[in-house]
Amino acid sequence: MGRKRKIDLLVISDVHLGTFGCHAKELLLYLDSVAPKKLILNGDFIDIWQFRKRYFPKSHLEVIKKIIDLSTSGTEVIYITGNHDEMLRKFSETFMGSFSIVDKLVLELDGKKAWFFHGDVFDVSIQNAKWIAKLGGWGYDFLILLNRFLNWCLVRIGRKKYSLSKKIKSKVKSAMKFIDDFEKTATDLAIENDYKYVVCGHIHQPRIVRKTNKKGTCLYLNSGDWIENLTALEYNDKRWELIRFPELDIKQINEPQLLTAITVLKRSKSK
Repeated sequence: MGRKRKIDLLVISDVHLGTFGCHAKELLLYLDSVAPKKLILNGDFIDIWQFRKRYFPKSHLEVIKKIIDLSTSGTEVIYITGNHDEMLRKFSETFMGSFSIVDKLVLELDGKKAWFFHGDVFDVSIQNAKWIAKLGGWGYDFLILLNRFLNWCLVRIGRKKYSLSKKIKSKVKSAMKFIDDFEKTATDLAIENDYKYVVCGHIHQPRIVRKTNKKGTCLYLNSGDWIENLTALEYNDKRWELIRFPELDIKQINEPQLLTAITVLKRSKSK
């Protein structure tokens, strides 16, 4: 591709390479449009839980190759482990040139401390009953496949696409409570430790929101995922942006479409 947007810091999480729901082609197009100085892969980049020898298409391999290419061409790549790639935690604190594997990360961004971690540490279902969480993961994968078939039918009859998982989450009070509790726990800990930014993944809910309690305030950020939302966080010129890659026909997309179609979901200027 031609000219790429320069970014100080790019955060991507929950790509789930190796699953049917992963939008690897869209991620490749997005990565081809940017030139980050630092790239943080905030957990569940490769889905080792649901890894299938018979399913790892070329586009998924190309994403890995792209990350390697970025690392060898000057981008610092930091892989933060998540629950679906927890096997990599045995290699935590591994550093190979501009590539590293860690369980959590603290950076100073323009004089403010930022805390990065995946977020599964807050998920009781994973900590206490991993087989239940894995079973839920397989069910989620099936739901994504079913949703793709539904959307194919809807497009064929001229209707808009529909997200089954988003609809289910919005209707289940316990799911919404979990998200609220997750955000509160993350931000309370961040404020207590004097972090001005807390950046997570795990719950597949892209978000930038300022949180405040009696002890202080911090900016909560979640990079979303590349299963449903196709989102990433960009930090540049002292400002965070949450961007979404639109669902376009990959066979027909070109560079001008790509650069104009990436839209800002929410912009937050740090103060």
